[in-house]
Amino acid sequence: MLTDSIGKRSGKVKNIVERGAVKKFAEAIDDAHPIFICEKTGRQSRYRANIAPPTFPRVFDYGVIEGLDLPKKGLIHGEQLYHYERPLLVGEEIHCYQEVHDYYERNGKSGEMGFLQIKRYGEDSDGQLIFTEEQVVIITEAVRKGMKV
Repeated sequence: MLTDSIGKRSGKVKNIVERGAVKKFAEAIDDAHPIFICEKTGRQSRYRANIAPPTFPRVFDYGVIEGLDLPKKGLIHGEQLYHYERPLLVGEEIHCYQEVHDYYERNGKSGEMGFLQIKRYGEDSDGQLIFTEEQVVIITEAVRKGMKV
């Protein structure tokens, strides 16, 4: 169904690790650790700045993959994994993009399901990789029937 999307990627989008957004995110996940929100703690840390919580890249804009038109409702979040080269520093620019890593189908109790693997990337202004995020989106048979392919 979506195998022709494998390898397609979005353009890079500039994001800022904004202090207020990091604070709100930390509070929302109930992890108001001082390294995330206290400027004094950040300055005194080995990073010399506050850092963002590990799942913070979830809020970034990764651009649009041309031709990958998934519905807004009915998808199932299957899995999400982050790998970091270093923490995200509050105030820095992150350039993000995503690509379709794989797509496969399996039969389940509720019918044919599609498994879309998307890999997301975050780089600094010099193009150095900071993190990758791998996610699996499950597309149920009911949702698949409503999709235009």
